Amino acid sequence: MEKTVRLTSSKLIIYIFFLSLILLLTILTALSIGSVTISFVDIIKSFFGSDTESLSSDIIFKIRLPRIILALAVGGGLSVAGAVFQAILMNPLAEPYILGISSGGTFGAVLAMVLGLSFLGVQAFAFIGALIVIGIVFLIGKRFGELEPNVMLLSGVMVGAFFSAIILLMINFLNESLRTAIFWLMGNLSLASGENVYYILGISIFISFVLSINSQKYNILSLGDEQAAHLGLDTKVIKTVTYVSASILVGAIVSVSGIIGFVGLIIPHLCRLIFGIDNRIIIPASFFIGSSYLILTDTLARYIISPVEIPVGAVTAIIGAPIFIYLLRKRFNLIN
Repeated sequence: MEKTVRLTSSKLIIYIFFLSLILLLTILTALSIGSVTISFVDIIKSFFGSDTESLSSDIIFKIRLPRIILALAVGGGLSVAGAVFQAILMNPLAEPYILGISSGGTFGAVLAMVLGLSFLGVQAFAFIGALIVIGIVFLIGKRFGELEPNVMLLSGVMVGAFFSAIILLMINFLNESLRTAIFWLMGNLSLASGENVYYILGISIFISFVLSINSQKYNILSLGDEQAAHLGLDTKVIKTVTYVSASILVGAIVSVSGIIGFVGLIIPHLCRLIFGIDNRIIIPASFFIGSSYLILTDTLARYIISPVEIPVGAVTAIIGAPIFIYLLRKRFNLIN
């Protein structure tokens, strides 16, 4: 049973402060680890301008830092999206991957590769593909103007499976783009660059902040739609706005990273184990812990068998799939 702890403003500030420190330490650790080990002293020198023309600085600012920033944006955004999906659908198994949004984005990306478009075109098609799935699942999942959680989850799984089948079919038409498509299917952050890192970071932080502001409303939703309506909450509006906002966030993320599954599933659950069930801390904590988690898993993916790189989506799936099975069995009382 999840614990309930009274959350005060001072506790919230303290939690965010310590989570920020953990994220900072994670970033410094990731900057130091790689085929070339960089000491913390050299990292500090590079950032404060006393060693800007060295090899270490080039590695930090041109290779590792953009990738870390992208991991921060992707991990934090996916985790926040998972937390709010679970809140509005009142289902602990809800997450972007299960809802099919990731598959829609990947469908768009692979289609762009088949058409021979540039990387910018691939990103645009990936975002459009994610939006298409968002719309389909949203329309199927609405009943009498309300989102029906179980219908949305099942339709997300089915729509995702449908697009995954089309993706596998399209891959047969690829040649030199095949390796890129496979990497996209597995999820990776190797395409991090100044062109895509900072706008994804901005989108991730902005939408995550907006969703965090509405966190108290998600607490009210947990009481049930009827009780929430009696307390003055327009459940239709808050669910629709939240679903669309979180889905756009996921669509933007998928357009640069491909499918990175299970992050949005396991991180909110981890936050609930640590902090309790209050969404006022769950949602911001999900951003910080999700960012730290993906930075660490991506560092592991690029370092464990260096110089060969493992797609980070494969690492998160290996970790997340067993946890998902456990949660699924627990959900249906198959575990004592």
